[in-house]
Amino acid sequence: MKFHKNKSSIPENTPERPVIALAGNPNVGKSTLFNNLTIGKKQHVGNWIGKTTANAWGICHNSNKDYILVDIPGTYSLSSRSAEETVARDFICFGAHQAVVIVCDATCLERNLNLVLQILEATDRVLVCVNLLDEAEKKGIQIDLDQLSDLLCIPVAGTSARKKCTLIPLLKELDDLTDSPVLSHYQVTYCKELETAVSMVEPAVENWMGAHILPFYVTSRFLTLRLLEDDASFLRSFTASCGYDPAQDPAVVKSLQTACSYLNQKGIFKDIIKDRIVSGLVNSAGSIASACVRLPDRNYNETDRKLDRILTGRLAAYPAMAGLLALIFWITLAGANQLSALLSDLLFSFQHVLEQVLLFLHVPVLLREAFIYGIYQVLAWVVSVMLPPMAVFFPLFTLLEDSGYLPRIAYNLDRPFQCCKACGKQALTMAMGFGCNAAGITGCRIIDSPRERLIAILTNNFMPCNGRLPLFITLILLFLCSSQQNAASYAVSALILTLFILLGIAMTFLSSYLLSATVLRGVSSSFTLEMPPYRRPQIGKVILRSVTDRTLFVLGRAAAVAAPAGLILWLLANVSPGGISLLSRISLILDPLGRLLGMDGVILTAFILGLPANEIVLPIILMAYTAQGNLTGYASTLQLKQILTANGWTWTTAVCVMLFSLMHWPCSTTLITIYKETKSARWTLVSAILPAFFGALCCILFTAFTHFFLLP
Repeated sequence: MKFHKNKSSIPENTPERPVIALAGNPNVGKSTLFNNLTIGKKQHVGNWIGKTTANAWGICHNSNKDYILVDIPGTYSLSSRSAEETVARDFICFGAHQAVVIVCDATCLERNLNLVLQILEATDRVLVCVNLLDEAEKKGIQIDLDQLSDLLCIPVAGTSARKKCTLIPLLKELDDLTDSPVLSHYQVTYCKELETAVSMVEPAVENWMGAHILPFYVTSRFLTLRLLEDDASFLRSFTASCGYDPAQDPAVVKSLQTACSYLNQKGIFKDIIKDRIVSGLVNSAGSIASACVRLPDRNYNETDRKLDRILTGRLAAYPAMAGLLALIFWITLAGANQLSALLSDLLFSFQHVLEQVLLFLHVPVLLREAFIYGIYQVLAWVVSVMLPPMAVFFPLFTLLEDSGYLPRIAYNLDRPFQCCKACGKQALTMAMGFGCNAAGITGCRIIDSPRERLIAILTNNFMPCNGRLPLFITLILLFLCSSQQNAASYAVSALILTLFILLGIAMTFLSSYLLSATVLRGVSSSFTLEMPPYRRPQIGKVILRSVTDRTLFVLGRAAAVAAPAGLILWLLANVSPGGISLLSRISLILDPLGRLLGMDGVILTAFILGLPANEIVLPIILMAYTAQGNLTGYASTLQLKQILTANGWTWTTAVCVMLFSLMHWPCSTTLITIYKETKSARWTLVSAILPAFFGALCCILFTAFTHFFLLP
């Protein structure tokens, strides 16, 4: 099997390179299957819902044929309720594809069949992939794939997506399907009244479809059902995709009126039609599953239930979450500190070699100093400070994802969010924010309610991203724990860091409540969360994936921002009209406000100039404090503490900096993402003001408290 890298947009469907859609419920292994079949834009895989929020594609060579595989967001239904479900439905119904591969979870096939039956109503070029057969085998679940194929009248292949060798039968079935499409003749049978209504409307719909050239294929029966239930979202997408509105055709309208009148006489009104459709799908899925699935042991998931009694129980749920978080931070602190020191020594020692090279090349002094003291030193600082914590934290956090624990966290936090009139799914977007707040903002698409989605977007920045965690770690080690680096000091540091994270979660609750009680009033929506099974993480793949997908990606983004920022900062620090640098002038102007917040003008200036990326806040502070306007000679933590204390820093200053770092405006990347998601400059501005207001308030209150009751 050979692979090609993907491009930015999905190529055109052709007989030589057919487009194949990968559909399925969330968390059934679609992205894993996609990653093992293609090479290109890899999807980040996690054992929890909502990981895929947009279409991704890649090319797979099998035998003599290319396939363009499109991984669409997971969805439970073609009746879309959220943004990612709309993306999935629209591509299945209106996308230019030759076939749809529906990925199902072998451990809960009956529920997955609901989507299979809906897609079979929309299109008849379908292949079912029953995934996670290895998990089903562990639980004693037996599935007769041949029987399932016979009942659905479509090809069925069984896979374990993590094992590439199991994908060969799937690719063979895909070859057969694209060479000579097998058209399914399976049809869900609904109640007598609804079937009669369909028979009244479908001929008119079929005639209308025959009179128009549609750029996609949707069955007349599927369109008829959507017209009967008055699915406004689907009909809008249908009209937008082809330019025709079937609801405006006189014959279709007349038949709909006749059918609705008949249903009303039978006591079936529009709000009941959808229920009858769902009941028909559920009953059909149940009958098919009962014929194909065998459960020898009814207690096959007893182990998961026992773990859930502990990890989601009233007594142990919250202590377990805090304990796991503290453990992750302890390992991160213990592992990253030494690595950071070694990496810093290496990078700053290379500075001398770089200087000699530039001297040998006769680079002008101004350019040489701008490159060395501006670009390179800031880059070296960002890499040495960011890389070690991320290299330890991300694999550990990814292990929690892979094990299936993150959805349990969402379940535990659902009640507090309900009290705030928000949605429990917000806990999942908060978890995404640990990696990158911009990713957390994008992940808010999994929230169905527009009001609750906006609340999640506006409050996501209270979760410290990877760009802020190194600052927390550095200041805690320097000012809030013992100078001796041992297991005890790391434990204390981990506890302090955990408390700050819990404070961020508390502020998320508070701000969500205030928003829902004022400008975004409303009632919290119901939240149904699928609990994935606990799985043994694939440690090797987790480490590789977290390093490539997260650590190096984030580090690359930070470095791309730090390089030009370092140059600008060097210019601000070294351009001195009137004998005072521009950086110092800005700091002096902001100093009164900085003192009010328990910091100083330099720190506040650093937060403002650090808008492109949070990673450069500390380098800006150091550059402003040094008379030479560079970071030379300040690579070690001891020297760093000396420079900060020489400029008036105390433990209260460090706490205020951490508080303001936890609660201040988002970085530029996150702000751009917020604007793209909300399409509103007003809400983007609110997302910047809201955390900054709480951060300033907390700093003022903490400063006043320490001034009157504690020693600095």
